[in-house]
Amino acid sequence: MKKVAIITGGSRGIGAATARLAARSGYDVCIAYATDTAAAETVAEACRKAGSRAVAMRADVASADDVAALFAECDRALGPVSLLVNNAGIVGKASTVAELTDDVLQRTFEVNVYGSFYCARAAIARMARSRGGAGGAIVNISSTAATLGSPGEYVHYAASKAAIDGFTIGLAKEVGPDGIRVNAVQVGTTDTGIHARVGVPDRPAMVARTAPLRRTGKPEDIAEAIMWLASDKAAYATGAILRVSGGL
Repeated sequence: MKKVAIITGGSRGIGAATARLAARSGYDVCIAYATDTAAAETVAEACRKAGSRAVAMRADVASADDVAALFAECDRALGPVSLLVNNAGIVGKASTVAELTDDVLQRTFEVNVYGSFYCARAAIARMARSRGGAGGAIVNISSTAATLGSPGEYVHYAASKAAIDGFTIGLAKEVGPDGIRVNAVQVGTTDTGIHARVGVPDRPAMVARTAPLRRTGKPEDIAEAIMWLASDKAAYATGAILRVSGGL
């Protein structure tokens, strides 16, 4: 049987690039998305053209019920998950901490942190050897903001991604004996449209001017790192946080 990948936030950007690469790497792919059905179906069709079975499923990862339904539907459509990519995330509205609203703070942590926990919990139930699974891999998407702090703009986002780094390290130690590897990619500014959606479309170009490589990342740059961590080439890597940031 082919391995099965669940990729959250899979309708665009890093998630879409990872879904396409996973399909080319021999995975059947479940593309989880929040709102854009047409975009998700376009990604699913690209995966099918690469020779994989692929389904697009709507789920708000901030909802434990939605996540439970997502994994159950994937079980029925493709089989149990062997790779989870916790990619769904939001930056929230740019703000200082003093001016940060409750709703932005809450939603940022619900999607970025709670969502990753909910999805990992569901994946472990299917992957863990002690529960009859065959092992597997989880790759969490972190950010350089976790160590840079993003003062004056996105401290709330940076804090949520610092939580993901701690989550990655702790979970790797917890589930390693059950045959599950857990790693993270600490992503630098990438040309995905995430900043445009919160009203700062020029931010990637601005950051690129300060990066040693003098460019923003492409979604495909990040997808390659994710799929390396998922592959047997990284079989001895767990609890690792791989920084892919153009040198920032």
